[in-house]
Amino acid sequence: MSDRETMPSTSAPGTPAGPTSTPGTPGNAPALPAEALKIASGYAFGDPALELGALVWDGLCRPDARIRVPLSMLTRHGLVAGATGTGKTKTLQLIAEQLSAQGVPVFLADMKGDLSGISAPGQPGERIRSRAADVHQEWSPDGFPAEFLALGGIGHGIPLRATVTSFGPVLLSRVLGLNPTQEQCLGLIFHYADTKGLELVDLKDLRAVVAFLISDEGRPELKNVGGLSTATAGVILRALTAFEAQGMSAFFGEPEFDTGELLRTAPDGRGVVSVLELPAVQEKPQLFSTFLMWLLADLFHDLPEVGDTDRPRLVFFFDEAHLLFEDASKAFLASITQTVRLIRSKGVGVFFVTQTPKDVPSDVLAQLGNRVQHALRAFTPDDHKALTATVRTFPRSEYDLDELLTSLGTGEAVVTVLSERGTPTPVAATRLRAPRSLMGPVDPAELDRSVRASPLHGRYAQAVDRESAYEKLSEAGRGAKGPDEMRRGAKGPDEMRRGAKGPDEMGRGAKGPDEMQAGREQPSMVEQVVASGVFKSLARSIGTQLGREITRSLFGTARRRR
Repeated sequence: MSDRETMPSTSAPGTPAGPTSTPGTPGNAPALPAEALKIASGYAFGDPALELGALVWDGLCRPDARIRVPLSMLTRHGLVAGATGTGKTKTLQLIAEQLSAQGVPVFLADMKGDLSGISAPGQPGERIRSRAADVHQEWSPDGFPAEFLALGGIGHGIPLRATVTSFGPVLLSRVLGLNPTQEQCLGLIFHYADTKGLELVDLKDLRAVVAFLISDEGRPELKNVGGLSTATAGVILRALTAFEAQGMSAFFGEPEFDTGELLRTAPDGRGVVSVLELPAVQEKPQLFSTFLMWLLADLFHDLPEVGDTDRPRLVFFFDEAHLLFEDASKAFLASITQTVRLIRSKGVGVFFVTQTPKDVPSDVLAQLGNRVQHALRAFTPDDHKALTATVRTFPRSEYDLDELLTSLGTGEAVVTVLSERGTPTPVAATRLRAPRSLMGPVDPAELDRSVRASPLHGRYAQAVDRESAYEKLSEAGRGAKGPDEMRRGAKGPDEMRRGAKGPDEMGRGAKGPDEMQAGREQPSMVEQVVASGVFKSLARSIGTQLGREITRSLFGTARRRR
């Protein structure tokens, strides 16, 4: 069978024969019971919509009762939940394929390393043929345009890095495991670095600034950083040193990944599926969950308001979502809630992927209008509590959800979405469609070839270590320029922002006016300063840092000038 050849639909045993219903007229099977017809009528959307599967009622799959979700409602966010092994990953793949086919870019966090198969056509087999027949799906194999990313370049994929200054103090505190007081103090350190033109590109930049502030030479500066003690700065420095010792330096640096790359479409108009490989960093769950939050926060800062649209600009799948919320402070949870609520107006839909709805705080869960709940286990008292809590999150249903949620098979789910009017649809037990792409990982050699051929490879593959806070403070420590001179004298950011380029300010004590007017035998102090590489770097960093200082918000992240 060719990649584009379609398979004729056949009737599943015990179900009506005939062609698939046309969009907008589900529930036209003659034998459909009245209760099932009522449920099916709630999914009678016009196009564009995504096809999730077919209704299951009274133990039978009803292929003419199609369960769908309007494309315009995906910015109302969603939840994909279920116990391990119930098919959540395949559900992500199914939704991502259809979004790509409709020109919508997708971001997928690949926890197990098996979502790379979305780039390759699937392999026909008896299980796929049976599933396609059950739901009257015209199945044909197809691969979709994909971009592969890897945190810090650890694993297969384009390296995804962030600068420390862009990542911000709030998210970094979460990664470092700092308490609320230490988090506030780290924010003061960022503020100090911003105002002094000490750009924080990588972890050694931040470590250098903290080390300077607790040194004999820099300790007086602590008086200008309200509320920051030497002891607390020392705790932060030790946390940074330990973090670097664990090999975390690779995730911070340049070139910083431009999250605008996630919004691309392929030449044929299909949306690019960006797959972030995470198996190599599974033992660092707080790191990758926080990095995913940084991606969302960066998108939120950079994207313009678009309001309600007929299709999303991007749909973002946030896997292992419970890791983001575990042990999070109230302030951190409030920032997540606000980001999720407001990013909808930027045209971005967010789907959280986890085991049970109780993994997600109620304020966030209330914003997730689309729900795909796979089977839950009920082996222990805690399992029963989780089951009861899950049932309560669904609208009133024709089903016995307590029983249904523990009896769903692999590839089946309970679904409720938002209609085109924004109202919840009836709860529907659903047999999901089969993905058309490969349900498993592609060959690592093929994956590496795809990464090297990517247009992003040349922009992000090679790390860059330019002059930033570490180099500037190291130069000051070598005696070329003392920290006092760096702050007060010829190259101080305060003087540069005031436009102070006169001999009195720029060269205080270095050259008198007579010497400066003696002729052109030697360059003046101003000319020396302006011509120096340090001046140029400092001027550049001051311009960018001032912008970052102004735009820090929510998570303390910084909007970049693209």
